[in-house]
Amino acid sequence: MPDEPQTAEVQLLERIRDGDENALAEFYDRFARLVFSVTYHVLQNDTLAEEVTQDTFLKIWNRAHQWDASRGKVTTWLLTIARYTAIDRLRAEQRRDGRGQLDLEDVVNILGENAPMDEPLWADEQLIRDILTEIPADQRQVIELAYFRDMSHTEMAEALNLPLGTVKGRVRAGLSKLRTLWLQKTQIKS
Repeated sequence: MPDEPQTAEVQLLERIRDGDENALAEFYDRFARLVFSVTYHVLQNDTLAEEVTQDTFLKIWNRAHQWDASRGKVTTWLLTIARYTAIDRLRAEQRRDGRGQLDLEDVVNILGENAPMDEPLWADEQLIRDILTEIPADQRQVIELAYFRDMSHTEMAEALNLPLGTVKGRVRAGLSKLRTLWLQKTQIKS
């Protein structure tokens, strides 16, 4: 039997896909607090988080046809859009005024707060935190920059004042180490 909340979410999304504005309003009422929470924690600013929350739901309105049930839950898709929209806005704001960015510890703590406990994305927060502490600092640094700050290899090389090849090597080694540790730890948990 399908999960009833998931079924209701899918039905709302199908109605949004068909252009039903009332469905978008219902979808907004159901998820606005959660989306705002994610965007606020990335941006650390009420006004920007409100704007990004609105942008996220506008994207849902315009992209409802892109959701694919075989790739995950509606909420996972929604929160992914919210996260990337917030990161894009953060990067734009930082380019504008040169503010510092969040560090890994802040992001891991943020992802653990107000997270829906049934979402697999957030279930292994402590495991991820533990694994990241086991990776050499230079490799952890580039993984943080790539994932949490959404920087390209070139941007990382410039920010760290390192040759591009060194950055690529650290990313490759760090991801390899991360994968190995992840496999070891998840096999132990099973």
